[in-house]
Amino acid sequence: MKNIVAFLLCTFLLTSCALPAIPNLLPAQNVPSATQSAPSLTPTETHTPLPTQPTATFTLTPTLVGFKTATFTAAPASETAAPAFTDTPPVVIPSQVINGFNLITLSAHEFYLGKCEPSSVKFTVQVAQPTVVLFVGLFVRLKGAVTGTTSPWTSLPMDNMGAGTFTHTLIPDEIKYLQSYEEPWVQYQLVATKAAAVEVGRTQIFDEMLRLKNCSSAQTTATPTP
Repeated sequence: MKNIVAFLLCTFLLTSCALPAIPNLLPAQNVPSATQSAPSLTPTETHTPLPTQPTATFTLTPTLVGFKTATFTAAPASETAAPAFTDTPPVVIPSQVINGFNLITLSAHEFYLGKCEPSSVKFTVQVAQPTVVLFVGLFVRLKGAVTGTTSPWTSLPMDNMGAGTFTHTLIPDEIKYLQSYEEPWVQYQLVATKAAAVEVGRTQIFDEMLRLKNCSSAQTTATPTP
């Protein structure tokens, strides 16, 4: 019996030595080495959203197709001996001396007695109370350019154009005592009235702002000397 047990034991030992080594089927455990340094912690970069920029808005300026700037062509000079007349801007009277009026304009600062142009001056006024004023009178008189003496006043009614606007075109023949003065100044004054001739506005007397000249002297000046 002992021999049999000994035989089996020897057989088992021999068999175990002849078998190949059984591989380790279990996964290897990662055991940190004592010398392995701890992993460094890198902070995660935080991205802050940028504010949304507003989109630029462009406004297109329309182009006027076919639009042309108005041009003015000067009229040719007259072939007669009379001097050529050049339009001048209206003479605007300062507002601080026109009580009862908003605006007073004259078409020229001088005019002529004879065939020269301009042979008249247009007065245009705008009253300060258009719903009240019914009449505007234009008063003119002559003043000697050398002596300074004045003639009596000539009263002329102005035409009511509506909306507080009154006009009158003054010609030399309307002024009294015209033949007694040589190239005089024309003084003028404006008076506005309402119903029953009640005065509501009166300007000062405008002096040496309008000149009446003789056409003959203008022709002499314009004629070249040989």
